[in-house]
Amino acid sequence: MLQFSSQQMVAIKNKATQSMIDALKNDNEVVLNNPVLVPEDGRATWNLYYFCPEHGVRLTWDRDKPLSHICPVDGKEFTGEPYDGAWWRWLNGLNAKACYDLGLLWQITEEPIYLEKVREILLAYATYYPDYEVHGGIPYNGPGKANAQTLCEANCHIDLARGYDFIKQALTEQEQDKIEKRLLREGAEFLMEHRSAQLHNHEMKINATIGVIGLILDDHRYVDFALNTDYGIHYQLNHGCIGEGMWFEGSVHYHYYALQALLNFEKIAHSTPYSVSSNPNYLKMMKFPLKLVMNNGDFPRLNDSIAGQEKLTHAHLFEFAYKQTPCEEFAQVLTSIYQNISRDNIDALLYGVDELPNAEPIKCQSIHAEQAGLTICFDETHNNSMLFKHAPYGGEHDHYDRLGLILNRNGKEILPDLGTTGYGAELHYGYYKNTATHNTLVVNQQNQSPINPTLLNYQQNEQFTLIASEANWAKQPAEVDSHTIVQWDEEAYRDVCFHRAILWLGDAAVELNTVINPHQQQLDLTYHVRGTHLANEQRKSIVNPLSGALERMRDVQLIESQTEFTQGYAIEGQSEFNQHFAADREVDVITGYAPDNPATSDIAYTLVRSNQPNLRTVLLHDLSEKQAYQLQNVIWNETQVEFSLTHSNLTRRFQYNLSNNQICELAK
Repeated sequence: MLQFSSQQMVAIKNKATQSMIDALKNDNEVVLNNPVLVPEDGRATWNLYYFCPEHGVRLTWDRDKPLSHICPVDGKEFTGEPYDGAWWRWLNGLNAKACYDLGLLWQITEEPIYLEKVREILLAYATYYPDYEVHGGIPYNGPGKANAQTLCEANCHIDLARGYDFIKQALTEQEQDKIEKRLLREGAEFLMEHRSAQLHNHEMKINATIGVIGLILDDHRYVDFALNTDYGIHYQLNHGCIGEGMWFEGSVHYHYYALQALLNFEKIAHSTPYSVSSNPNYLKMMKFPLKLVMNNGDFPRLNDSIAGQEKLTHAHLFEFAYKQTPCEEFAQVLTSIYQNISRDNIDALLYGVDELPNAEPIKCQSIHAEQAGLTICFDETHNNSMLFKHAPYGGEHDHYDRLGLILNRNGKEILPDLGTTGYGAELHYGYYKNTATHNTLVVNQQNQSPINPTLLNYQQNEQFTLIASEANWAKQPAEVDSHTIVQWDEEAYRDVCFHRAILWLGDAAVELNTVINPHQQQLDLTYHVRGTHLANEQRKSIVNPLSGALERMRDVQLIESQTEFTQGYAIEGQSEFNQHFAADREVDVITGYAPDNPATSDIAYTLVRSNQPNLRTVLLHDLSEKQAYQLQNVIWNETQVEFSLTHSNLTRRFQYNLSNNQICELAK
């Protein structure tokens, strides 16, 4: 066995607890307690089709009902495609996982039931795999055989290969030969043929699987392909890791998804000449996202992040990482993970140190990552935080929300990033991935075309922090070495320039927005708040005038021709929250409700609308408990804006220079 030496396995057996063994059995009970079921042809499609199209939640998978798929929200039954094919993809995943888990159980317990189940699964796939037809059609993805995309093929094969490594010694030469030739080598060759020439988390997964198969079969051709070719693992690390250590796709979930692949390889390769730990971007990528944990204890749902993927639950990465590279950051993240759960788990058993040091849990912190394009401001006194996204365009898993904003008040996300849902659900492309469902500028209710913002200023002192950035669509569009599908409207944003500066005061955030709109397109500065609108006598009900993602907005109301107004919200568990607006010319204000995430509840939208050639606004987000802030005396001229903030009988006046993007507090 390659994964662990005989001495290591003895130690693992001695430390394994009954609860760990029971957990492995329970996690695989569907496969363990049923006859082995392996598709005889390539009928499996995509697991992300297995979502309710209305609620955006995963359907309930039932081993005994391959033709009936139930929404857990309302019990509605779905039949036929794409759900039937997704059911089989789920089964393939369970079978592959069982090969690894039950193979490990056999090593720990030596009970033959586990060996026989893994043997039967591997031989069944080896029987059918070479004849599975190549099929696909999943957006952005290459084809599969057992499944409908190359990524899924890699995900299954890595578990099949590691499971084989656990039981190889108990197989006959004929069985070994069949599994190695008809399953593992067939899989590696298919993955090598269909690995794409792009930076992508998929290619990290595909490379890792090819490399693991190469290590297990002692085939250096596979390992060299996985590591050293263009778009291999080192290429991905060298070109896909941005600046401070963020994976270029800009999603914390896909950052860790890429690292999960990398560590699946490294857990086997770390004591060999093929270890990737010497690549400097390896540790940078492991550490950087830990700085993005917000004051609600979660990662922000930047870009493609399905509900739940924002949670800090990465013991499978950090148990190994801490043992290989002990450091404060990894000790802190493990402390955070185990605050409310036991460490009695398989990852700690296989890869962890015997005893973790005492460490403080990960906490929210202010950071300014200029190259990654993420700035977080945190006020510990009031437990408020803000994230400002000025990141470069990241390709497929990016969202079209340059200069987007997240606000947390007293540890609660009130201006959220919604993330997304399963990619096969209509709500993914039809709603969550769109510019209109983010706290940023929307033109003609169309998606922003790819642009890399320019950081204009970052200014921090004891009194305040200022972050200013610009998205200028008169400049060259952003390009990324990754496959993309055009889902934006380049003409709508042509020559538009969006300048956003945010003044952070801890218990308030003030936006200074300037939009140059030479072709007089329809501009909507968009905000969604996790709450409900407070009554406003000026609002009147209208037929929804919005197209695209917000065509589904309900209870639409309008306030016409405003230069100053306040929008209040009721926030569950908190006092009310107010936004105070001031514009340099009349704007319309549209409010309504559209889906939160999950789509079982709604979120309150407010849109500031104009089609003038220039739009300038000041917006005060009052994060104080007593909502005591007032925005007053806003004066614009060609080169600057002045405004006053009054709070608790104290007035502070600020001047923001539009030429040099500096802000100063004027003398009283």
